[in-house]
Amino acid sequence: MQIEFRSDLGAKVLVDVPDERALEDTLRKYGRLGWTSGEVPPGGYQFPYDNFSDFDWSLIGARRWTNPEGDVLIIHRGQAYKIRELEAVDSRKMKLPAAVKISRGAKSTDQEHVREKADGEFEYVTLAIFRGGKRQERYALPRQGAPTPDAAD
Repeated sequence: MQIEFRSDLGAKVLVDVPDERALEDTLRKYGRLGWTSGEVPPGGYQFPYDNFSDFDWSLIGARRWTNPEGDVLIIHRGQAYKIRELEAVDSRKMKLPAAVKISRGAKSTDQEHVREKADGEFEYVTLAIFRGGKRQERYALPRQGAPTPDAAD
């Protein structure tokens, strides 16, 4: 099995993965370097709401960063995404649980299929949304003291 990564400098790199059990550890290892695999799906990655607080951003080649003003942002492929908390919606037309959306304003260079319309003329691009679902430990930051593949490197 192989994963094709794009390095933080744009190089395409194939990495051998011995089996599916090593997949997430491999994504973490290279994701910590800012390397990404695949493309962000339109509408962003979908994760369970309860995974947001300790989500391991290296799984998608991203990282948390606090700017000088104290705002926490998610950096992915050189773009800064804001964290937006969305309240639950319960109306006749729509019922949605609370969510956390990671998004940024769209740019003229963004492809049309990843742009989402907001109120007025504003468009945005979503990296990830955390809504509903059952927590999955595989998305969480590794516990301190837990063995990792890097420990053997």
